[in-house]
Order: sequence, then structure tokens, then C-alpha cells
Amino acid sequence: MAVIHLPYDKSHVRLEIPDDQVAACLESSVNAYTAPAGQEEIVRRALAEPIGSPSLQSLVRGKKSLTLITSDHTRPVPSRLTLPILLETIRSSEPGIDVTILVATGYHRATTADEMVALFGETVIRNERIVIHDARKEADMVRIGRLPSGGECWINRRAVETDLLIAEGFIEPHFFAGFSGGRKSVLPGVAGYRTVLYNHCSEFIDSDHARTGVLDGNPIHLDMIAAAEQADLAFIMNVVLNHKKEVIHAVAGHREKAHTEGCKFLNGLCRVPRVPADIVITTNGGYPLDQNVYQSVKGMTAAEATAAEDGVIIMVSGCKDGHGGESFFGRLAAAAHPKAVLDAALEVPKDQTVPDQWEYQILARILSRFRVILVTDLCDPEMIRAMHMDHAFTVDKALEKARRIKGKDAKITVIPDGVGVIVDGK
Repeated sequence: MAVIHLPYDKSHVRLEIPDDQVAACLESSVNAYTAPAGQEEIVRRALAEPIGSPSLQSLVRGKKSLTLITSDHTRPVPSRLTLPILLETIRSSEPGIDVTILVATGYHRATTADEMVALFGETVIRNERIVIHDARKEADMVRIGRLPSGGECWINRRAVETDLLIAEGFIEPHFFAGFSGGRKSVLPGVAGYRTVLYNHCSEFIDSDHARTGVLDGNPIHLDMIAAAEQADLAFIMNVVLNHKKEVIHAVAGHREKAHTEGCKFLNGLCRVPRVPADIVITTNGGYPLDQNVYQSVKGMTAAEATAAEDGVIIMVSGCKDGHGGESFFGRLAAAAHPKAVLDAALEVPKDQTVPDQWEYQILARILSRFRVILVTDLCDPEMIRAMHMDHAFTVDKALEKARRIKGKDAKITVIPDGVGVIVDGK
């Protein structure tokens, strides 16, 4: 009997499957990787050996103001560790520099006070100026150019009206931008809502290049690079994390060159072969990425990439915050079938993209091809059913349902962390 522990909210659930029914367990090698040093030393080494850039100290020298972009509550960036190191490095060059920490919410809800304490720690909260980006607050946005796609580039004025713009973040596979981190701190991180919507248009989301682990030819990525360049993002520090959310690698330096090296490192660890199966069980890696259905679409795309046609996807995700977006929920709940949602999204012009369109487009794409059973005991089952998914309170009950559909001896592929792998091949 195969025993697999699946991340769920802030804990795990136990999964047991007969050995002869397991087609594969697709796991990143990130968790088996032995870090060369402790977390703090890894970060400090990266800052001491910047890629394609002068040191952060030299960039800071002589500057009066600096804006540091950091991630919001939906990302497990270890800012309690990294922010103090960055701030110490900055002030070692310019003790009196005026620093603003800009929380990159993208198009997410605002980070709460309690979430900020959890993210940054009491010392940073007490001593630093922290501003939460609001993409919808047009008075805070400044137009800085036009993107390769033709969209206008609007970003938070605090990222423009500063002597130096830097960012921290983390790199993981991303379901349509290829990888997170780097340029994403600017777009969508601190971009105006019009720019985010244009970048996330249905045409780009539908591109075969807008997939997990793909940067070459990815139209979404190309716009993001241009936005970071136009914003003059001068320096980044990005980390790679294991399943315990511990730093195992870090890169620092030029916004694109350092990020590219970080992506290469991660790609070498997290690419896994496609193993088709009639039932695929996946997760969103637990908290904080499984807080809602919206974010959980990411883990579903890993299952989408390996499931046999007409297969069943079992998504294990806490979703204690519910659906994660009114527009996201409403479009699916109002439709007779997910295919209608997908067809309608593909007809929307770039400049008429609506909030959450990209997320319900991808979920509708998955639901048009597969049966999805969402496992949670932390939110309303009726909400899940309204979005054209089945619900189960436990993974065992979900497996019972899936076997009734695909047969009691159906092969099963398990992806313990769906946001942590790149499924290779079709």
C-alpha cells in the first residue's frame, strides 16, 4: 500500500492507494535537494555575488529614496528572514535613505494587518513605512510606457517616484507566466488594473506558450519583462523554497539575468515526466496557496497536463477563504456549462478583459475536459458545486467517487504539490 501525505491548509492529509493502482507519484526534486548553507547565509551569498549587476550597496550609494517591492499574503516569500537582510544591506550604504516597502498585491485583495505581521514580523511593521498596492486606485498610478502587446503600462507611483526601485520575491513554476518571481513584482505586482487586465487577456492565456515552465515565446512573460524594464527595476533578490518553505537557493542582481538563472536552477529540479492516468490527485502545496479556489486553479493545471482524456482530477485544497473572487465565481456559477464560459472568454478583445477572466478561463478549460472533485472541509460545498465541480469532505470519499466514474481498478497519478512541478510533454 502506497502512503502519501498531501499538503492541506496548514497541515496534511493521509492518502493510501494500493501499489498496483499507482501510475506515478510526480514530485519535484526540490525537496530532496540539500542546501549548501543555512537560509540566511544563502541569501547573504546571493547579495554578495549579484548576477549581471553592481552590488546593492553600490546601487544604493548616493540615493535619497528607495522603494522595495515585496509579495503579499498569497505568496510564501520568507520576508521575516529576507527583509531585515535587505534593509540592513541598504542602510549599510545609506543609513538615512527613505525606504518604502510596497506590497505587491497585483489584482488580489488587500493584505490584512494580521497577515502583514505574519509576513514581515513585528519589528518591520513597527519601524518601516509599508504601503499596500491597490490596482484599482487610479490616482496612485502613473503611465510609464506601452507594452509589446500594445497595452499601456501603468504602475504605482511609489515605484516611479523614487531614486531606486528593487524587489524581493520567490521563484516557482507558474501556470501561465512560466515562472513566478523577477519581473512579476512589477506586472502584475504593482501595476494598474488596466495593465493587468490587458496582460492577462484571453488571447495570451490561450497561447500554447503561456504554460507552466515556458518563457520562450510566452506573450505574458514578454509584456512583464517590458514593464520591469520601463519601471527601471534596478535589482532583485529571489529565493527558491522547499516544501517546508525553507530557502534552498537564492539569486540577486539584474531583473532579468538573475531571474533567468534562478529559473534554470529550479527547472533542473522540478520538471517531471507526464504519466497519463484516469484519476489524478493534486494539491496547491498547502497554505498559503490553497486559501481559495481561485489560487487552486494553479494546482489543477498540473493535473490537466498529465490526466488521460475525460479523466477525473481530485484537487485537495483548504479554500477556507472561499472562491477568491466574485467575478471568478459568478461567471462559472451563472453558466449552464463550463464550455460556454470558455467560448465567451475567447471572444473578448484584449482591451475589454474583465477582472478574473484569466482564472475562470483556465478553470473552464479544465472543466470542459475533465471531471474535478474538490476536497475540503473548510468551505461551503454548495459554492463548489455551483462552479461545476464535485465536492468531497475527504480524499478517501473523493477517491470513491472517482472510482465509480473510472472503475475500481483505475490507475492513479498523484502530484503531492501541483504548483511545484512542471509536467513535461503531452
